[in-house]
Parts: sequence; structure tokens; C-alpha cells
Amino acid sequence: MQTRLDDARKRVVWGIALVLIAVTALLGAGPGAARATALPAPPVPALSWGPCADDQGDGFECATARVPLDYRRPTGATIPLAVTRRLAADPAHRTGVLVLHPGGPGNSGVNFARDSYDALPAALRDGFDVVGYDMRGVARSGQVECWNDKEYAAAVDAARGVPGPGALQTAVRQGQEFAAACRERSGGLLPFIGTASNAKDLDLLRQALGEETLTFYGRSFGSYVGTVYAAQFPRRVRAMVLDGAYDPRRYADVPYAYDAAQFTALDGAVARFLDWCAQNATACGFGDGKPRQAFEQLKRDLDADPVVTASGRPATGYTLAYRLMFNINSGKEIWPYLGEALALAQAHKPSFLLSPPSPASFDFLNVNMAVECADRVYPASRLLLGAVVGAESASSPLLGPPIGLGPPTYDHNHAPTCAQWQAERPSRYEGSYRAAGSAPILVLGTTGDPDTPYQDAVALAATLDAGRLLTFDAEGHTGYNRSACVSALVNAYLSTLALPARGTVCADETPPEPLARRTTAPTPADETNDVIPTLH
Repeated sequence: MQTRLDDARKRVVWGIALVLIAVTALLGAGPGAARATALPAPPVPALSWGPCADDQGDGFECATARVPLDYRRPTGATIPLAVTRRLAADPAHRTGVLVLHPGGPGNSGVNFARDSYDALPAALRDGFDVVGYDMRGVARSGQVECWNDKEYAAAVDAARGVPGPGALQTAVRQGQEFAAACRERSGGLLPFIGTASNAKDLDLLRQALGEETLTFYGRSFGSYVGTVYAAQFPRRVRAMVLDGAYDPRRYADVPYAYDAAQFTALDGAVARFLDWCAQNATACGFGDGKPRQAFEQLKRDLDADPVVTASGRPATGYTLAYRLMFNINSGKEIWPYLGEALALAQAHKPSFLLSPPSPASFDFLNVNMAVECADRVYPASRLLLGAVVGAESASSPLLGPPIGLGPPTYDHNHAPTCAQWQAERPSRYEGSYRAAGSAPILVLGTTGDPDTPYQDAVALAATLDAGRLLTFDAEGHTGYNRSACVSALVNAYLSTLALPARGTVCADETPPEPLARRTTAPTPADETNDVIPTLH
């Protein structure tokens, strides 16, 4: 009887939330775009190239670009951006500059370019200067700080995989405290870290590099940066790949609806993995044919009896959920390793799913929250906040409760903080996303993407005047270099501008092979280190 009552309450709350989401979708959450006024052009940065501070002998050189802090005052105060490049290996046949933009927000673009270079095919390394930069507020470009390491560790260590009564109120309170800490410690930067300013920075870098147009690859959050860049500077696009794409209008203006789809996609991916475990008990190695029940019990067991890790910090059911949220992004090839890691956690043995978020994670998460709060306008209603967050968490039972009702961390639980955000948003983009007049833009969507739902890629390709959708029928987040089919088409487009035929679908995902057959294990996902994978 109690279960039926709980289910009925969940349906009522979710029904109320859907109505409220629909209302905000119709009304729009954000303010209208301001009337354009003529401003002087910002100075083009002068780039003085030299060895990188952590020179690794990898052929990359580094520079600093000074760009306007506030583009409403383009000749006023500036901030420094860290930039790196590796020159084209075949200068006689050089095509131009290829900018690689990581996901996040919060990952270092300098590291992304350097760490991903070897995964690029010879045609791109020969024909392009490969460039990356740390966007404003990230790493070497003025790291945003909201909570410090001690505050963050206390919050995540106290979180639980099966949150108890009062968890929603705690999440709302922590969101308010996080937003206040951001204002206190980074208040001078917060208004200016939005993506409209980031895209303007990118165009100043284009000019500083002496290029008429850019070739751009952006994954996950980098796809939104590319979308906004093309919207503001459509005729500066030579070629652009947006991998793991966002539906930009819903992301920026109807964020509750966007979040709901993310919760559904994440839980769906975990559910498909557990279904595979149920049908392949030996290959999975977890749950004895009943993995869903075993997973729910494991969250409760770790909450009651946390594993003390080598760092001395506890690994709870929340830790398990947090790590699974990122590692499910690796697709089917990691499924056997996830099964093994769950079995190790069940035995209270070291497991990559029992690694509490680290100080490097906290740096990433501070920026992740702050940039998205600068980009997105949540309605300020506490009633709407409680109704939607409660409904989203209840409707996604595997990871929804720990992530949605946990402390401020990653995409899915930004609402409790961003709905209480007090900083101005002059760097938020509010215009059209059509990118009218741009060169064709290739949008890449993965059907089982747990992080950026496939429907987002469909929506973006339809929004862009010159969008072309390429579908990867697979599990996991993003598609480039996870599929020989996808990579061949992307590489051909970036090199020669030849687009895939409309309606092209690639379906060559690496299957979940038994552990005994694998010579090398996939690297567990680390939210602090985005990288283009090496194509098998």
C-alpha cells in the first residue's frame, strides 16, 4: 500500500512539474535580447609564442592572449587567456587552424589540444595548426572558485546514494550557499564567464592567428561554444563539427525541460547496462542475474558502511553514483569493466567507482556550475524549483536521487544553485542560433548518449540554417574516434569540406567484449581530463 501511495505522490508531483515546465517553455525564462549598439572594436591580442611552462617536448608552444573582461567595454579592463598551438606538420600544404574545444564547462582547452593531438589523423596534423585555449574562468585563464576544497569535500562526503528525508531542502540550501560563495570569492568574474563572451574571445584569437576563417571541433559543452560562435560570426566558419550537441534554445531558455531530458538519458543508459548484465551474468560479473536489485542494495550498503579510501575519505553510495555518471559515457566497451568495478565495490575492495571527487574535480565542478549559471536563466520560484527537482529525481530512480538531491556538482543538479544565482548575466547569449550565412556545420549525435541526449543533436541540426546531422547508433557520450565510420566522415569533412549524405547512420560501436579477450582496458573516465579517444 505504501509503495502505491508513494508512486501516486510521485505522479502528482511530476504532473505539477510538467505543467510548470510547459508554462516556462511558453513564456520563456530569459530576458529578450538587448538592442545592439555600436561599440569600438576590441584590440586584437598580440601573441608572443614560446615554450610552454610545462614543456613536454611535444612540439606545442604557448602564448597569452589579453581579451576584454566586459565586451560592453571592449577597450577597458582585460583578462589573460592561455593559448597553445602546434604548427601544421606539412606547411607547404597547410589549410589553416583547427581549434579543439573540450567539454565541461571546466576542462582545460590547452590540455585538450595537447592530449588529443596524437589521436588526430595525419591529414589533420599535416594540414592544420592545432590550437587550444583555456576559456575564461578555467585553469590557467583565471580559475573560478566558489567552494574551496574543504567545503566541497565535506559536502560530497556527507552525501548519500539513497538520500533520506529532507534531502531536497538540503540541496536547495547548499545551492544557495554555493551561489553565495561564488559571489564572495569570484564575484568580479562571474558576470563575464558566459558563452557569448567566450565566443567573442574565440574570434579575437582567430584574428590574432591571422586567419580569415576557423575550422572547429567542439565536443559536449564545446558544441554549445561552437553554436554560439557560428551564431555571432557565421561567415568566419570554414568547417565546424559539433559532437554531443546541445539543443541551444532549450538549454539556455527552458533549462528545467533540458535537465529533465538529461536525467532521463542518464538513467536510461544505466538501465540498458544493467539489462545487459541481467542477460550476460557471467560477462558482467555483478548481480547474479539480478543486477538492478543488487545495484540498489549496493547504494544502501555503502551509505551504511562506507569504504575508507586510500585518501582517508569515505566512498558512499553517492560516490558510486557520481563515478558511474561519468563512466557510463564510455559506451558498451566499458560495460564489462563497470560490472567488475561494481563487484569490487560490493566486496569493499578498491574500485574506480569508489573514488571520491578530488581537488582537481572541485576545480572542474566550480567552473561547471558557474558558467552554466551564467548561461542559463532558471525561474526564481522556489515552488517550481522544489517541484521539478523532486520530480526529476523521482522519475529517474537509478541515479536521479543521489545526483539530483546531492550537493552542487555536475549538469543534472544545477537548478538548486542557478535558480538562486544573483550575479548579472551580460555575457549570456540571447540571439538567434540559426547561424545564417555560415558554411555547412556537421552535427554529431549518439543515439544512446547519457549526457547530451540524441534529440538535442536532431534539434540543433534543424535549428542551424546549414546544419547536417550525422548519427552514431551507439551507447556513450560523443562519437568522434569511437567509430571508424564516424571518424572517416568527420575527417573527410574537416579536411576537404565533403559532407556525409543526409540521413547517414554509423553503427560500428565497439561491443562489450569479455575481459579475458581484451589486451588493454579502457581508461576510466575522469571528469577533469577531457580527451579525444584513440580510434581502435
